Amino acid sequence: MIQATPHMRVLVATQPVDFRKGIDGLVRVCRDQMPADPFSGTAFVFRNRMRTGIKILVYDGQGFWLCHKRLSKGKFKWWPSRGSKSSELASFSLQILMGGGDPEGVQMVEMWKPLIYSGPEMNSSDVPGPTPILNTHEPIDLPKQGDHGK
Repeated sequence: MIQATPHMRVLVATQPVDFRKGIDGLVRVCRDQMPADPFSGTAFVFRNRMRTGIKILVYDGQGFWLCHKRLSKGKFKWWPSRGSKSSELASFSLQILMGGGDPEGVQMVEMWKPLIYSGPEMNSSDVPGPTPILNTHEPIDLPKQGDHGK
C-alpha cells in the first residue's frame, strides 16, 4: 500500500495521458515532462482525458507501484491547469484529490515550517529538482513517563 506521508513530494501532470500506458510508458512521461526523477520516491499523478480515472506512480526503492482509480460515477472536478506540464501538490491534498475533491477549495491551516531532509544516506545535491523534503524540524522535549503535566 502507498501511504501519502507529509514528507512525500507529489507532482500532478496537468495534461491527460493515454491510460493504455503502463509503468514503463508513465516513467517515460515523467522523464520527458516532469521536473523530478521517477526513481526519487516522488508520487506522480496522472489523469485520463475523460477525467474519470487517475493513476499514481511511485518508486519505493525496490520497484514501482502503479495505482489506478476509476470513478464509477462522475468525474474528477478539479485538476491543475497551469501553464507548466506539472504542478506540485501537498501530500495531504492528494487524499482530497483521490476522493474527487478540490484541494484548492479546502481550507487548511498554513504550513508553519517546511519539512527538510536531514539524513546521512543522501545529499540534497544527489536528487534532481528542489531540495528533498523528508524530515521534520528540531526534536521536541516530551514529558517523562509519570509527569502528566506536573
